Amino acid sequence: MAETVERERAAGQRKVLAALALAQFICSFAGSNMNVMINDISTDLDTTVQGVQVAITVFLLVMAALMIPGGKLTDRYGRKRCFLTGLVVYAIGALLSAASPGLGVLILGNSILEGVGTALLIPPVYILATLLYPDVTSRARAFGIIMALGGIGAAAGPLIGGLITTAVSWRAAFVFQALIIAVIVVLSRHMDDPLPPDPTRVFDTLGAVLSSAGLILVVMGILAADNDIWLMIALLVLGTGVLWWFFRYVRAREASGREPLLSLSLFRNRTSNLGLVTQNVQWLMLMGVSFTVAAYLQVVRHYDAIQTGVIFTAATLGLLLTSLSAERLAERRSQRALVMTGFVVCILGVVVLVILAAAFTTAWAFVPGLLLIGLGLGVMLTPSVNVVQSSFPEERQGEISGLSRSVSNLGSSFGTAIAGTILVSGLSKGAYAAAMLSLAVIGLAGLAAAARLPRQTDPAHTPQRAARQGPGA
Repeated sequence: MAETVERERAAGQRKVLAALALAQFICSFAGSNMNVMINDISTDLDTTVQGVQVAITVFLLVMAALMIPGGKLTDRYGRKRCFLTGLVVYAIGALLSAASPGLGVLILGNSILEGVGTALLIPPVYILATLLYPDVTSRARAFGIIMALGGIGAAAGPLIGGLITTAVSWRAAFVFQALIIAVIVVLSRHMDDPLPPDPTRVFDTLGAVLSSAGLILVVMGILAADNDIWLMIALLVLGTGVLWWFFRYVRAREASGREPLLSLSLFRNRTSNLGLVTQNVQWLMLMGVSFTVAAYLQVVRHYDAIQTGVIFTAATLGLLLTSLSAERLAERRSQRALVMTGFVVCILGVVVLVILAAAFTTAWAFVPGLLLIGLGLGVMLTPSVNVVQSSFPEERQGEISGLSRSVSNLGSSFGTAIAGTILVSGLSKGAYAAAMLSLAVIGLAGLAAAARLPRQTDPAHTPQRAARQGPGA
């Protein structure tokens, strides 16, 4: 009898993990699959490459801007309720995108509704994984599966999107997303919330508005760089001012004893801060490379969606090979060593992409570099998340999960905005090299942050265990 109950519990837990991993997959897929539809969408909706770039970047930006409020809402309304609500909003946005008659409706469906849905459903993914898997090794396995599916969604997005676009149309790719959401809803029936919701928790509305507005203005400033330098400066200055206002407001709210949207004490953990920097740079490089290579192949070398997607299979395979080994790697190497190794391999991959693209016109010239980038990302995505989530006790998982996902998605926005802006300003071999090398330089900053992480993390002294054992245990 006990064995039967244990088998049923394990089966239910596997279904929950599958739901969480698929949720990360589809959200990452949504951020990259449009890269191979640039020509098809711009032709069908009578828009430009810049228009599609804006739609992609706004989607990533909405996620980043609303991820912190989304994380806080999980405390008030519960992780499962926020997860399911996010899935429904996302599915509506996907179906609206599939039927969009113009760029405006596409931005509403894909960039806004899918972005809002993602901001609601992604924080619960990481909170539930942290709570359901209390020790570092088992959590590394769970995060390894989740991050593997997320990385595969981002890396395989061009291939899957290319196949669907070529076989049916770009609109069918959004129907595909809605179907995956339906599967996730079915799997989520077995999901239990480890912590009860607290309806008395106050939600900081003004803080949410200020943080979201500041982030949006900064990224929109970067997007304006290739059109109007003065507009870019104005938006960046205004965005910086709003963010400064936000942090001043948070400090005053905390000083008065009221709960802010984001406690500044989260930033007093040096290890977590360094982990957040590495997360930001990882996703910046992944999405920056994905947009730059995909746009260059289609606009300059005139590859179609399926050809572009097939080339990106190299990155998918590399990421799959290393990310699914996260649990084994975590047992043998420190998280610092894994993150540093990942950055070195990724930076090498970017350099190889630039050199071989300049020397050869064949599609195979892009395979070695993309393979290296996939291998490097797969090595470091999981330990970076584990470093951050494991730095805080259970009661702070809502806050840190929202902050962590916001920082990662902000990296995705920066990657598409920075590299994309450089690329679309020229769309030539020189612009391609400049965009890629800018990503490599930013990767060096991520490597420097990783080098400052603690040399070893002792699984027996994670904050979660310490919280359960009590002081002096």
